[in-house]
Amino acid sequence: MNNNSGKLKSNYVDINNRCIFFAEINWQQGIIQTIKQLGPENPEYKYLLPGFVDAHIHIESSMLTPVEFSRLAVRHGTVATVSDPHEIANVLGLEGIDFMINNASRTPLKIFFGAPSCVPATPFETTGARLGTTQLKDLFESHKTKYLSEMMNYPAVLTKAPEVMEKIALTQSYGLPIDGHAPNVCGKQAKQYAQAGISTDHECSTLMEAKDKIAAGMKILIREGSAARNFEALHELISLYPDKVMLCSDDKHPDDLQLGHINQLVTRAIAKGHNLYDILQAACINPINHYNLPVGQLAIGDAMDAVEVSNLQSYIPAHTWIDGQLVAKQNTSFIQSVNTPTCNQFNARSVKADDFIIEDTGNKIRVIKAFDGELITQEWIATAKTKDGILIPDTNRDILFLAVVNRYHPSKPSIGFIHGFSLKTGALASTVAHDSHNIIAIATDIPSLCLAINTLIEQQGGIVVIDADQHPHLLPLPIAGLMSDDNGDKVANFYADLDKRAKHLGSTLQAPFMTLSFMALLVIPELKLSDQGLFDGRNFSFTSLKV
Repeated sequence: MNNNSGKLKSNYVDINNRCIFFAEINWQQGIIQTIKQLGPENPEYKYLLPGFVDAHIHIESSMLTPVEFSRLAVRHGTVATVSDPHEIANVLGLEGIDFMINNASRTPLKIFFGAPSCVPATPFETTGARLGTTQLKDLFESHKTKYLSEMMNYPAVLTKAPEVMEKIALTQSYGLPIDGHAPNVCGKQAKQYAQAGISTDHECSTLMEAKDKIAAGMKILIREGSAARNFEALHELISLYPDKVMLCSDDKHPDDLQLGHINQLVTRAIAKGHNLYDILQAACINPINHYNLPVGQLAIGDAMDAVEVSNLQSYIPAHTWIDGQLVAKQNTSFIQSVNTPTCNQFNARSVKADDFIIEDTGNKIRVIKAFDGELITQEWIATAKTKDGILIPDTNRDILFLAVVNRYHPSKPSIGFIHGFSLKTGALASTVAHDSHNIIAIATDIPSLCLAINTLIEQQGGIVVIDADQHPHLLPLPIAGLMSDDNGDKVANFYADLDKRAKHLGSTLQAPFMTLSFMALLVIPELKLSDQGLFDGRNFSFTSLKV
């Protein structure tokens, strides 16, 4: 990459003073020295604005290392992320967090990590590690983390569970913010949750819920990821509460990241008619202020963390700078790939057909009903299809096998049924399965289910499609079963191919693998499946498959 000093003439977008003027910006050793006003806005020049900040993301969900993630993200004007290493922490604990921090140190993208608050997320699943207050204190003392990551166990906050309250109190003693995660929590409970010290929430799916949480004192992160897409429901907040809103992706798969990042939400917000400065405050300024990030806001004395766009409608970056270095130009990234060591934890036993035999007792069954673009599911009481005295999937009614296999210890699979994926044949499986990242699979038949799971066990991590001819198509994920050690564009292209194959099998979901990865996330109701059994998130307890 080039050096970190330079000079530029551009239309300067001043968010704080809400004006635009033609200017010459001069920076030395990465720091803005002068901003010389040359006249009014000049339509012959491009527009310079602070770089975009993703206010909440799990980089692991891109299936890329931090370096490879950054190579794609900077193309879209992203200069910083607020990143929760919760996924790899559930697999490898502090070793996994250190892997993320060390890899992130090799890229100019400003990646700020939080200390994961819920490892494990619940006691109702098997995970690879446990982080208590001792480990969190180590992270805060070392200054490796900037905040406490999303407090997913919101029932424990509401009941003031001692272990959870200790983590909150520890974070507050360091003066750091605490992120929330409280889907459908409103009214009195929202106030309780906020009063405990929770400062944000990214799980709102309705405008009413978001307004309720803002009234309770929280800031709202408008999320638009690969699975959960809440922008349409929440975008009005940008105009209503511009100082209390941020933009985030939460979980973004690599093919989506190739196409765009926070810049896409800025473009959509402009098209909705929101004020330019309100939008940019949410996309660029609010995360810096809330998390106290050392990221430039395009002022004299700030780091030159900026993006230049051709116009203020489409937000396709022409140039991206971080600390004065040109890191991307016209969709070309100048960040170099690096050699990456792998780390993992995998001790699952292979499965066999008998593991998935469920005898018919004449009872109805509980089916997980999944929805496109949502993490929330519903319970559906249905009559099961049977054959030779056992329960089997029913593709005509879109009732498929769902299985979760413990990857940390040899165990018998957990089995359920799911509606919403619409597969007509074959299977999908993944070791990306929030939050414990055990093996999760859906299938139309037992042979496909066994082949999918055993392929991932043999590979020790990845995502796989089993086609109609019982042929596996695999993307290996050797880093914790979550991330590839390969080039970001190559991973994105291969993942896009797997996505097409899943849809060729019949899936109508926008992001079938992303949706699948959340079907074991117990902290989001109603029904989910862990390696220990079917779980009812409404009352936070296990329930039976048969009614």
